[in-house]
Amino acid sequence: MLAAESDAEAPAAGVEPGDLEQAVWLRLLERLQETGTAPERPAEWLRRAVRAEARRARRTTDRERPYREEPVHEPGGAEPHGSPEHSLMAAEGRRTLRAAVTRTPGRCPRVLTAMLDPEDHTYREIAGELGISQGSLGPMRSRCLGCLRRMLAAEVPAPGRRGRVR
Repeated sequence: MLAAESDAEAPAAGVEPGDLEQAVWLRLLERLQETGTAPERPAEWLRRAVRAEARRARRTTDRERPYREEPVHEPGGAEPHGSPEHSLMAAEGRRTLRAAVTRTPGRCPRVLTAMLDPEDHTYREIAGELGISQGSLGPMRSRCLGCLRRMLAAEVPAPGRRGRVR
């Protein structure tokens, strides 16, 4: 019965039926731990629990938005990697990244520019070029990338809510 209810509710919730089943089992175990007794009408409790977990999953997916990913070219697809649209979007992405790199604080513009160099230098070469120790390059790179990530995340507008807003 649990599998059938999960199979019925999962597509509308946008989750896998197995995930719903696991969530309901977890709710049952939590209930048993709290009250120490099984539900009086198990079939009714099971239906309500599956539907409640499906609603919870829908709310979660409504709030979570993945970052936009580059489209993957499939054979026979509409937009191959050599298309003008793809070239334009890639160039725009590089311009945005380079502009953000120049706005980072301190030594970060130099560190990030060296990291983005198409010649792909080693840490030793980059550290020598910047005049810093090789051991401090990793932590500095990490701080600079975190700063750059925050800057770029602030520039990306948050997706608008769809449907009714409560």
